[in-house]
Formats: sequence, C-alpha cells, structure tokens
Amino acid sequence: MVKVKQTSNSFSWTSFYIEFADKLLQYRERRQELLNLLEEAYATLDINFPFTEQGKTIEDICPFTVFGCFNKGITNKNRIAIAQKIGEKIGVMSSVPTEYDGIPVLNNMKAWFFAYKEKRKADDITNIWNIFESAVHYADNPSEELKARFIGNYNRVIKQLGVKWNLTMGLYWIRPFAYLNLDETNRTYITQKNSPYSNEITKISNLKQLPDANMYLSLIKYFQEKFNDENCSHSSFPELSLTAWKASQKKGGPNASFLKWFAPLLEALENLGGTGTPDEVRNQIISNLGLPDEIVNETRGKNEGKKFDNEVAFARNYLVYEGYIDKSVRGKWALTESGRNAPMDEGIASEIFKKWSDKFKKRREEGAAPTSDVVNKKDTKYWIYAPGHNASKWDEFHSEGIMGIGWDELDDLKQYPSKDAMKNKFQQLYGTGYTYKNKAHATWQFANELLPGDIVYAKQGNSKVIGRGIVESEYMYDPSRREFKHIHKVNWKNKGEWQHPGQAANKTLTEISSYTDYVRKLENLFSDDMDEMEEKVVDYDRYTDNDFLNEVFMDENQYNTLVDLLGHKRNIILQGAPGVGKTFSAKRLAYSMIGEKDVSRVMMVQFHQSYSYEDFIMGYRPTSNGFELSTGPFYDFCKRALEDDDRKYFFIIDEINRGNLSKIFGELLMLIEKDKRGQKIRLLYSDELFSVPKNVYIIGMMNTADRSLAMIDYALRRRFAFYSLEPAFDSIGFQAIGAEVNNPKFNALVNEIQLLNSSISNDESLGKGFRIGHSYLCTDDQITDKWLSSVVEYELLPLLDEYWFDEPSKVEHWSKKLRGALHD
Repeated sequence: MVKVKQTSNSFSWTSFYIEFADKLLQYRERRQELLNLLEEAYATLDINFPFTEQGKTIEDICPFTVFGCFNKGITNKNRIAIAQKIGEKIGVMSSVPTEYDGIPVLNNMKAWFFAYKEKRKADDITNIWNIFESAVHYADNPSEELKARFIGNYNRVIKQLGVKWNLTMGLYWIRPFAYLNLDETNRTYITQKNSPYSNEITKISNLKQLPDANMYLSLIKYFQEKFNDENCSHSSFPELSLTAWKASQKKGGPNASFLKWFAPLLEALENLGGTGTPDEVRNQIISNLGLPDEIVNETRGKNEGKKFDNEVAFARNYLVYEGYIDKSVRGKWALTESGRNAPMDEGIASEIFKKWSDKFKKRREEGAAPTSDVVNKKDTKYWIYAPGHNASKWDEFHSEGIMGIGWDELDDLKQYPSKDAMKNKFQQLYGTGYTYKNKAHATWQFANELLPGDIVYAKQGNSKVIGRGIVESEYMYDPSRREFKHIHKVNWKNKGEWQHPGQAANKTLTEISSYTDYVRKLENLFSDDMDEMEEKVVDYDRYTDNDFLNEVFMDENQYNTLVDLLGHKRNIILQGAPGVGKTFSAKRLAYSMIGEKDVSRVMMVQFHQSYSYEDFIMGYRPTSNGFELSTGPFYDFCKRALEDDDRKYFFIIDEINRGNLSKIFGELLMLIEKDKRGQKIRLLYSDELFSVPKNVYIIGMMNTADRSLAMIDYALRRRFAFYSLEPAFDSIGFQAIGAEVNNPKFNALVNEIQLLNSSISNDESLGKGFRIGHSYLCTDDQITDKWLSSVVEYELLPLLDEYWFDEPSKVEHWSKKLRGALHD
C-alpha cells in the first residue's frame, strides 16, 4: 500500500472518524456493552433507537453499522448530535465534525451491514469485525501478512447479505486516506467519459460489480500513485470524494425518497418469478434487504399511512410509466420483458423520475391531467375520432397501430403552453377571421388529455363506426412522416363496420366519457369481441378505520356500531340535522369498509319528488327514432357488483326520504332486504330475471329538518336501520380544529351555536332534528373573521328565518347573539 499524506486543513473530519474507529475496535469483544451504550445515547437524544428486530433490541452489532448511525440520510443536526453522543460514550476526544460534505452516506433503508435475523448466518457479524480490524491494522502498518489477512476477510464478507458497495464506504470512514470509497457518486465521477481516471480504471474493473479484494487494492494502488503525480487534480481520497460529491450536486438530480426502491422492486419481482401481489412484493423486498421493523412500520401524515408501502407504490408507478412493470392484471404487479433485463440503480431511477416528473409538471402548469391513473386516480376516458377526412387514413393507421391528426404546420404540439397559444398560432397561419376554437380544443386534447389506457372509437362520417382501440402511448410528434405528424400509438382491437348509434359529432376528436348512455351503446357494438383483461388497473389510496376516525367526528365505538349495523342489515339510513356531515360520513364509511378509496365501487344518486322507477331501474326514454329501453344507475350498479361478487359495493342515496320508495324501487323493494338478496324477480319492462347482489350495501341520507317531507313510510322503516348523526362540536376532532384555528371569535361562535342548539332542542315546534351541525364551521380554506361572518349571514341566519318564520323575535334574538360573537 502506497503511503500518502494524511493531513489536510480541508478534511478535519478525518481525525474524528479515525479516532472513532480506533475506540470502536476496543469493543470487538464487548459488543453487548456497546449496544447498551448506543441505547443510552439514543435515549439521551430522544431519537428512536434504530437497532431492533421484531420489537426487541438486536443481539449483536458490527462496527460499520455503528458508523452508519451518523452516516446516513438524516439532517446534519442529527448527524452531529449522534456522532457527539456516541463518541462521548466510547471515549473519542477529537472534535465532532460540523460539516459532512463529500462523506458518503448510507441509504436509510439499508443502514445495516448485516441481514435480518432469520437470514443472518452465525458468523456474519464476526466476519465484519474481522475485516474492520484487519483494515485498520493494514492501513496503519502495511505488510504482506496483514494484506493477506485483509484480502481473506474482505472476500469473505462480500458474499454476505447486507454487504456490497457499502463495504468500501465503511473502509473509507475508518481510514479515509487509505481506502477508496466506491459509492455511486464516486463510481459515476471516476468512470464518466471526461474523467481523467476512466481509461485506466476500466482496465482494472468496470465497476459494474463490486470488485474482489485484489481488484480493490489494485484500484487503491492506482489512485495513490496518481495522487503523487503533481499533474493530478487530486491528492487524496477525501479530496477525490469531495470533488465527486460537488459534481453530483451540480447536476441537481432528484432526491425523491422512493427512488431507492426502484432496484429492490425489480429484484423482488424477479425473485417471485416475474409477478406477485403488492403484499408479496413488499414482503420479498423486506426479506431481500433484511429491513428492520422501524423502517417497515414507519408512518407519516395525519392518517399514519405506512411510509414503506407508499414509497414502494410510487416506485412501482414510475416503473409502470417507463414500461418495466405491466399493470393490465388487477391486483398483480408483473415484469415486462423490458423490466426483466433493465439495469437499475439510483442514478437510473433519478433519470426516470426526472423524465416523468417534468412531464407531469408541464401538464399541471398547462391545466392538463397527468398520465398516471395513480397520480390523480385517472379513470379511462372515451373518445370518438375521425382518421382523416371520411376515414381516408383508416387502413394506414390501423396497420401501423397509430392514430393521427393533421395541422402539421403547428409542429410539435407540446411547445404550446395553452389552448390560447394554439388559437393564436392557427390565426397566424390561417388568418384572424375565425377563432379556431374547435381546432385548438382538438389539438390540445390530442396532445395533453388523450392518455394511455383511453378507449378510442374510429368513425367514418356521421353514421359508421369502423374500429375500436386502446391508446398505448402519450402524444408523439414524428417530423419524419409526410403528413399527420401528430400521433399516438394505439392497439386497434376491432376493425369493421357498425351502425353508429344516432349521429356522430362532426369533429376530428371528441371526448364522450360523460355521455354514459352513448358510451354504453358504443361498447355494446363490440361486446362479443371484448377482451375481459382490458380493464384498466387503478391503484387507490388505502383507507382504513383509522382514516375514518381521523376525518369523521365519531369515536371508535360509534364507528363499530355503524359498521355492524350496515353489515347486518345491508341497508342503513344516516339521519340528522343539516350540517352534521351525512354525505361526508357516508362516503368515508364506504371507503373504510372497502379498505381503499375505490370510487368505482361507490355510486351516489339523489332522490327527489319526480324520481321514478324508469329513472332508477329501467324504462323507455325518447330518442330521435322514437323510444328506447334504457337502464338506470341502480340496475347498472348491481350488474357491475354481480360480476365482482367477492368485493363490497356501496350505493349511496342522498335525500332518500324525498322520493317515493315504492314507486322508485318497484318490485325490487323486496329484493333489497338482506334475506332476499340473490333472489331473482322478473323486471317490469323486460323479460329478465334480476336480483340485488349480496355484496351491495345501500346507505341513505335523510335531513331530519326538512319540513316538506311526510312521515317515513313503513316500507322504508322495515328495510333500513336508522342511525342518527349528532352535531359534534364537543368531539375531540372538532376541538382539535378549534385549537388549530386559534381564533377567539371562532370559539365564541361555537359556544353561541351550542346554546342555540339547546334552544332549538327545547322548542316544541322543532326539536333535536333541527339543530345546527358542525360542518358549517369546517372548511379547507383559511378560517378568517370574514369567512366566519359569511357563514353567519348567508348560511345560519337564513336557516333560522326558515325555522322561526312565525317568530321573528327569536330570529332577531339569535341573530344578535351570533353576530355578537364575532364583534366582541
């Protein structure tokens, strides 16, 4: 080993690190004592102790993992505090570093140098102590004997789980002037094409894989000889590492916390044979990396979602965008062919993330939806499209697997930040006599809103449908094409001629997603040929009972009662005064019982006095050619639930008591009863036997302060359980809002409303059902004096006018009280 100068004013941190290693070596045979000291240090700092397995303190520890306590991705403040406290415990006298630039840090998720207990071999930690000790001695007193010992120990530990490039980082920490750090930052710097070292380095190792001991020592020898050359721009390993670190900072690469999961996710899927459920994949990552409980169970956010689960899911999303993971099978993550062979490290992950985040940012700035169904829970959109005038380009587009539009003079459509910019360009090209609103709308949608997974129906003229396809790519501008240079890749599933239902829009591209009847009719044209696996997979946010309790002002016992009632009866009505959060609670009750915010399994309608069986179940509706039998939302929802009968579906009815239930449900009123679920009855308008599936839960909402309603009929009472929601001003959740707002006027107004509610409850003409709910004072906006005044003047006082329309003195009294709360 070539000796080099070991002192530099620029690297004062090295003194602390070298002494720390020396003191740590004294604990080789006193590891339990070392663990006790570490536990004491963390307890003093009030920082979570990181060395636990299955809820207990680990039984053994290696020296590099101790170094990792203050050499991982945490704040400098914590690095200093931890280094100082552990240093004190083991007797380090050198000054604690206050700057850590250029010192390599571990991934927080891989801060141990050994595997989790069930995968750790008996000698793994002892082997690490061996390489630690031999590295210290060999650096301080190079000899052939110590070199041989170093080589043997090095080659032994690199075969262990938990040891890879981090070994070179650990060696650098303990003797920074003797050992080469080969973290990703250094590897990138010394192997890049313009590096003064790359030509010689690659002759020794391409650094794609961790070098064995001989290669590693050869690399060290090369650099140390190079450092002694007066023409070399670096004179030591610390100087080299600092330069590499500065170069990486200049690149400004993304540092999203989930980037570290890209490679482990691909590796886990490979271990599982290429496919697995999300739980299987996460468990495989945990097993592969030996992740401790503190990492796996770490939570974040007010809903305390698991950080690990969320970050792996985000990593999966970006790998989907890049084409490495297939999402076509619901509930499964599967490698594509590209994914099976893809090289991956945090550098590549950063490039993928930056590429897609830039796209999303641009789309957000332009007001368009991002490409991901996960980022904004994007649902499939449906489009009707003309492939050239009178479908003149259809055969070409079908054979090439694309769809295209003209207006090539605009060049790349992505250069335009808005529709207005496109309109201006059209006017520059074709004159200012027209607004070109429709053309700009079509080009904007084609470039920014038509997304992978969307369904496209190709049309010819206004009366023929000639194909159906699924969009497979984002917008692409292909200047090499002779014409129609604006394209998307499309998997055209069907080609032929079908009669268009009615008359098609006379436009190049039209989104028709909101016209559900129209879409249904178009889909029915292809029902015989539909691929059942085409349904787009959407990853919804998890939603648990804890999420419900965090968002709804209800305690755990009340929630459990509500869930039990709905589970037992299948039909429940949430009744209460205005503003108690009936709609808010209903949706979140459904999500909590589903386990995620799956909007595809929750439907909401509102009843009114004119609502009928024909609107709700099935009936004849006028068309351009007469009348047509059409199905309603409840019929369609039940059919969808029946095809997915192992999962819960929730049908929510607002203002349920405003409709005539017997008239609306008709013969199905009997079938919604729990013991009649699954039984079939013939429908009024069709020769079809129909049933209400067992997995459909009905939640109705009823405003108890609505005077216009008659008494609830017995048919409704018998088939539903009734649960009353109360104003929750005294709940812990609402009190937390008051504390957060920290506005005396807010609290004064709450007190007055509670007094008002007492008066309303004691009023013989009103009663508890007319009290004012807490939702009037809940908002996502900032709660200001102006906002509070607006609530009083335009929401609460009009309500009192209605309650006491024949007692103006009461209205005047409470108006003064409510207004006075805001002016005291």
